Amino acid sequence: MVAVLSSVWEEPRPPDAPPIGRLDQLLAGGFAVAALVEGIVRPGLDWRPLVTVLALVLVPALSWRRQRPLTAAALGWGVAGILSALQLTANTGDLGLYSMAAVLVLLYSLARWGSGREVVAGLAFVTVVVALGMYAASAGWAELFGGVVLLLLVVALAAAFRYRADVSRRRQREIRNDERLSLARDLHDTVAHHVSAIAVQAQAGGVVAAAQPERAAEVLAAIEIEASRTLAEMRSMVRVLREEDAVDFAPQPGVADLPALARAHPSPTVEVVVDGSQHPLPGPVDAAIYRIAQESLTNAVRHARSATSVAIDVCREAGSVRLRVSDDGRTEPGPGPARGFGLRGMAERAELLGGSFSAGPGPDGGWVVEAVLPVEALS
Repeated sequence: MVAVLSSVWEEPRPPDAPPIGRLDQLLAGGFAVAALVEGIVRPGLDWRPLVTVLALVLVPALSWRRQRPLTAAALGWGVAGILSALQLTANTGDLGLYSMAAVLVLLYSLARWGSGREVVAGLAFVTVVVALGMYAASAGWAELFGGVVLLLLVVALAAAFRYRADVSRRRQREIRNDERLSLARDLHDTVAHHVSAIAVQAQAGGVVAAAQPERAAEVLAAIEIEASRTLAEMRSMVRVLREEDAVDFAPQPGVADLPALARAHPSPTVEVVVDGSQHPLPGPVDAAIYRIAQESLTNAVRHARSATSVAIDVCREAGSVRLRVSDDGRTEPGPGPARGFGLRGMAERAELLGGSFSAGPGPDGGWVVEAVLPVEALS
């Protein structure tokens, strides 16, 4: 219980309170007109000018109710308390206008837009005012019960909308985080892949230019092709991020594109083996297999020492598909590839689809990456 009260006390104001708009102006103006008309035409109203002027104090309070919820509630309910005190001391009839029911809007705004401290302080003040009003009006138990229930309903309604908005904000933050991680994985798996190829070609180009100058043009052409692919990937991502209208998305690469991925890496030799009984995979699994294989191949090209071949094997098992990428590079002496963003991104792709992922030195040397992804649940 103490933890709950402490949590309520420390609750900040909601961050998305809208500014004063046309509807707020219409609400304040409509209340002013209603208060003036009632103050003029209502029969038997004691202290008519004073009551009408005090009621008009609620006009600015209705406009401030979201930006300054405690001030607005204190102002509106303070007017109600003053009228109850006057009624009690002067022994007059009811001094309130029916339009003063607008104080319920201020109570709603206090519970909806106020901080925890403001809500607690405001509700304590409203409780005192309501008790004073009930005493001044000599209200019976039925009226007391009805008034308390009405106030509790207003507060509960505000709390429900506040909670709903908070859940929506949290959901939006989760969606943004998921999209951010997805974009980071795509940037790493696509752009970084091409940049790695450019770096390898550039390193080889220095050797080729010195030993076989006539082949330098081939190396430069390969670098140009990879650079063009990188630029195209970047432009595609930027267009998707910047354009609000629908974008024609290119189909995601999949298992069928693995041979083309292998041909893009003449050194080391890349061999792709796909199980002949392979059925079409669900889109998310198909794309994940390709991206994990792509990143594994990039790591082999960049990190595997003295590697001459890389094997990419894809096979369908009972209710799942298994990807295995292995190279024949040396893993000793020294540690394997550092666990950077590449391995993390591959593991995240597998986990998001309910699969498993592992990476480490192979039993016969080299580095082995394995991913097992379920397909039956997504079919």
